[in-house]
Amino acid sequence: MAKGKVQRRARKILGEEPLALVWCEIHKPIPAPPKDVHRAAGKGRLKSRHHWLLYAGAVVFFFVVVPMILMGSLGRRLDQLLSGRSRGGRTGQPRTPADTQRSGRGRSRERDRGQAPTNGVFDGDWNLTAGQLLLRWYGYSPSPKRLVMLTRDRICVAASPRRRLSPTKADDFRTVTEFTLDQARIEGEAGQPRGYATFRLAFADGSWLEMGRLGEPEDADHFLRTVSG
Repeated sequence: MAKGKVQRRARKILGEEPLALVWCEIHKPIPAPPKDVHRAAGKGRLKSRHHWLLYAGAVVFFFVVVPMILMGSLGRRLDQLLSGRSRGGRTGQPRTPADTQRSGRGRSRERDRGQAPTNGVFDGDWNLTAGQLLLRWYGYSPSPKRLVMLTRDRICVAASPRRRLSPTKADDFRTVTEFTLDQARIEGEAGQPRGYATFRLAFADGSWLEMGRLGEPEDADHFLRTVSG
C-alpha cells in the first residue's frame, strides 16, 4: 500500500482518511484538439515535459546509433547482392498482385487506427467536462502522474509540481480538481491484469476520461475493488 508520506499527505489535504487512492496517468497521447478550442482554453501543454536526460539519449540514438545500424544494414545488403551475382541467381522474388493488395490493406488498417480522433483517451467532445479537463491536464503539473483519491462523497485528483516524483515517497502533491459523487463516478473492474489495468472517470454530462499505468499494485488492486464493489 501507499507509504506513510503519501498517506499522511492525502489525509492532510482531504481532511479525512481516503477510501482508496492510486497514482495513474493518461496512458495514451492526448489527441490534438481543434485550434479554436485549444486557444480558448489558454493553449496549454498537451504533453508531459521530459527530463533532459531523455533528450540527450534521443540525440545520441539518432546521431550515433541510427547511422551505425544503417551502415551495418547497407553492408549486409551489398554482401547479398554481390553473393547473388556470383551465383548467377536472382536476389529476390517479385511481388505478386496478391502481395501488393495485402500490403495495401495492412497500411490502410494502420492508417485508420492512427487517425482515430480520440485514441480511446476520452469521449471526443472537447466542450464537455472530460475534454476541458484534458486541455488543462499538463497545466496542473509537468509530470504525467496524478493521484486519484476517493472519499465518501468526493473524487479528488492531485498532482505534484515536480517533473519527476516517486509515487511511494511524494509528499508535496496538492488537489488540482475535485468532483462530488453526483458530478462524477469511477468505472473500473477488479481483477484486471497488473500493468494493464485501466479505469474511467465518468462525468454526469456523459463525457469520460480513461486512466492507466496504475502505480503500486496493491493500491491499484484495492482501488479497483473499491470502485467495482
